[in-house]
Amino acid sequence: MADLLLGQVLSFTADPFETGASAAHHEAHGAVLVDGGRIIATGPAETLRARHPQARIYDYGQCLITAGFIDAHVHYPQTAIIASWGKRLIDWLNSYTFPEEMRFADPAYAEIIANRYLDLATAHGTTTLCTYATIHPTSVDAIFTAAQARGMRLYAGKTCMDRNAPEGLRDTAQSAYDDSKALLEKWHGVDRLSYVITPRFSPTSTPEQLAALGALWREYPDCLMQTHLSEQTDEIDWVRSLFPQARDYLDTYESQGLLREGAVYGHAIHLTDRERARLTEAGASLVHCPTSNTFIGSGLFDMSLVRQLRVGLATDTGGGSSFSMLHTMAAAYEIAQLRGQALHPSQLLWLATVGSARALRAEDRIGNIAPGMEADLTILDLASTPAIAQATTRAETIWESLFPTIMMGDDRAIRTVWIGGKPLR
Repeated sequence: MADLLLGQVLSFTADPFETGASAAHHEAHGAVLVDGGRIIATGPAETLRARHPQARIYDYGQCLITAGFIDAHVHYPQTAIIASWGKRLIDWLNSYTFPEEMRFADPAYAEIIANRYLDLATAHGTTTLCTYATIHPTSVDAIFTAAQARGMRLYAGKTCMDRNAPEGLRDTAQSAYDDSKALLEKWHGVDRLSYVITPRFSPTSTPEQLAALGALWREYPDCLMQTHLSEQTDEIDWVRSLFPQARDYLDTYESQGLLREGAVYGHAIHLTDRERARLTEAGASLVHCPTSNTFIGSGLFDMSLVRQLRVGLATDTGGGSSFSMLHTMAAAYEIAQLRGQALHPSQLLWLATVGSARALRAEDRIGNIAPGMEADLTILDLASTPAIAQATTRAETIWESLFPTIMMGDDRAIRTVWIGGKPLR
């Protein structure tokens, strides 16, 4: 039996960074017809109710139905250390991240954290995410198994490091290749799961390991490749000392076959002109991680890059200080303001849905509400708290109704999520 979701419906017909808020379509009394895990139709509620009288009704009143949020850069193994008092990136890795990731050698612990993370993420409206695991294959198995049980579309990969990390978190160029290939062949394309080739970043991978992963990517070109790029200035100095022959940070990846379409780089704050040009020419993706960038003091992302590159949005759990994509949108707004770039609510929502889907090369499947798309939906209560409700009451447009939830909303604003055509709660 088909399901008919009633409420306000917001979708995109174009890119609001190119055409403004008119890129979005708002149906004040709308409906979304879902069947077999996909969106079958969308339009006025009265019309779809008349056409599909046998459909099971889910009436969400004045709640807003949007595409599910897509978190394009996550470290699920850092769930337990989120909001740890931080210093700089390298100190944070040594003090918190690496000791915690050592624990994922235990499959039982990996299973606990994987399920905890997905429970937290979906409670905040996230329906798809792209995550790093640890060097342990069991950490990849744990997150894929947990996502598979929920019917989620999820991207993940074994994090590869063969230097500048504790002994228990180092692999080798060969074992990184072998483990990644085995996991890829086990999980990639199963149900809604996709394997991502994952060198952590150049400081923790030798040129030999980066070359091995570049070779693996050539063998499996339909996979994504994710890593970090130019997050902090002292990190860039470190990369320069480790790779004295490289033209810049990006070149450490480019020279090893890790730059092309399907490359997804987190942060990318301090880019040179050459790096910007090559990223654009190669068709790579960037992921903006605003709460992490401020929490660890990395810098202010330049949102003007969205006009030339695929740019997604992410919490960067646990360097990021929140599991919420609403909070992340708010942080993106504030950072853009500091750079003199005022982001419209349509642009913020687009970044968390279509933008992130584009960054993951999945915009034909997720990130929007349209016939044929996978039925991942987030239902937003636009009056979830007294402070938000009083602002919504005065609103005259959908954007005036939505913006207070973006800026002040939390998990209370998430009425429910639909994943793969099924309500999660």
